Amino acid sequence: MVYEEQIPKESIGHVQQKTKMELPVCVDEVRWPLHGNVDTSTPSTLAVISSRNNWASDLDFRLAIIGMIIGLSNVWRFPYLCYKNGGGAFLIPYFIFLLGAGVPLFMMEIALGQFTAQGGMTCWNKVCPLLAGIGHGSFMVMLFCSVYLIIVLGWALFYLIHSFTNDLPWGTCNNTWNSPSCLEDTMRRNVVLAENGTNEINYTSPIIEFWQRKVLGISGGIDEVGELKWELMLCVLAMWIVVFLCSWKGVAVIGKVSYFTATFPLIILVVFLIRGVTLPGASSGIEYLLYPEWHHLMNPQVWLDAGTQVFYSYGIAFGELASLSSYNKYTCNCYKTVLIFSCMNTLTSFTSGLAIFSVLGFMAEEQGVSIADIADSGPGLVFIVYPKAVTMMPFPGLWAVLFFLMILLLGIDSQFGVTEGLVTSLLDSFNKQHQRLYFMIGCCTTSFLLGLLMVTEGGMYVFQLFDYYSCSGFCLLWLAFWECVAVAWIYGADRFCIALKDMLGFHPGQWMKWTWILVSPMLILVSDYSEFVKCH
Repeated sequence: MVYEEQIPKESIGHVQQKTKMELPVCVDEVRWPLHGNVDTSTPSTLAVISSRNNWASDLDFRLAIIGMIIGLSNVWRFPYLCYKNGGGAFLIPYFIFLLGAGVPLFMMEIALGQFTAQGGMTCWNKVCPLLAGIGHGSFMVMLFCSVYLIIVLGWALFYLIHSFTNDLPWGTCNNTWNSPSCLEDTMRRNVVLAENGTNEINYTSPIIEFWQRKVLGISGGIDEVGELKWELMLCVLAMWIVVFLCSWKGVAVIGKVSYFTATFPLIILVVFLIRGVTLPGASSGIEYLLYPEWHHLMNPQVWLDAGTQVFYSYGIAFGELASLSSYNKYTCNCYKTVLIFSCMNTLTSFTSGLAIFSVLGFMAEEQGVSIADIADSGPGLVFIVYPKAVTMMPFPGLWAVLFFLMILLLGIDSQFGVTEGLVTSLLDSFNKQHQRLYFMIGCCTTSFLLGLLMVTEGGMYVFQLFDYYSCSGFCLLWLAFWECVAVAWIYGADRFCIALKDMLGFHPGQWMKWTWILVSPMLILVSDYSEFVKCH
């Protein structure tokens, strides 16, 4: 039996077991963190073993991280933010935030979860109890993200259900939801045409009308909530059932599901890129993506969007990174994982951006308008551009099914990470690991009920409020700033680097250390201050 006074309490971290010998469970059932190797040959140095599960292998963890960070943020959010913020002008602050804050904080959160063996809410109690509120803030961000992110999956499932035909419903204007001003893309070269030389009519694409009138049934404003869209609500409910079935047993199932959900979508994305760049006019779209309009850099919103997109796509300040990595073995080489997956994440965003903007270039040439005027720059951009792309392929029904299946798989992985982060945080807070099923049911049900407002006719406006204010922008950057304060300034960057060396076997380098101490906080403060000045 191990007694509390026999266990060193000076450090934080996992137990590194040197033998396969089974260790007895400590009377207080708390795993005291230990630095260095543990000699299990003598009772006096036995470490405390918790009931926490571990990933079956490092590969399971890595695939789960891939699935979480490479998802809708790359295929859905990155292209529309590029389009909104002037294409290439957005990429300059994006890369600055990526190298100065994104990758270092990505490493910090994963290492923190692995080091403390605690979820995203309780890990801060270990390193900096004074700023334990960071964990509660991250929990609220995860909750809001859980509520609204799955709505995108509901949209994708809605499209998927309507894709099992070669006569895709968004390709023609002879449907019940189409308006008299609907005109198929193949029949128009200009958005505005003249009738009888006097009356100007704005014709709309059937793709846009399917999105706005059939999927969303969008109302005139947020003050017009309208009716519940029952078809869309059932799609969201179906996605929550899938998330629950794949997540309720924890990392043992999520790791295996990620073998498919994390790899298949990337193959389909490359296929869509190849098709997009071969379309006439694609070069003008790619040029719009890569060449900056310099005046956009004077807009603080561009910098804020770039920073939040980096943090959003990497899951920084959400708490889910720490939750997933808390199931790692103490000696897992998370540094290598971070560097490889950072490259993969950015490459996926650019692949998606090239695919989107190549189709935008084609649509602009076909309609005779500029790329900036081709579509709304909101969250629905992907549901306008990609459906257009599949209508121009042979066997459009097949490609539509593959595309929206890709969106579902990308999104479901992200949703796994968010839901697991919520449940892990609650289990660690209440120390109720044996009641995981009930916590999972509670999280899924609560998130579904809160999201019902977003599947009404005015739901898109609520969705955009969540997208801008709850899981991005000022609140996300502000949480990340205090994470830097807690780890680098209060706990101590040198002390944390020593812990990393103990876990990894080598020092992570001065770049990581000084970005945590200085570069990341400064970037965040400048971006937040610019937004504050703009708002006042």
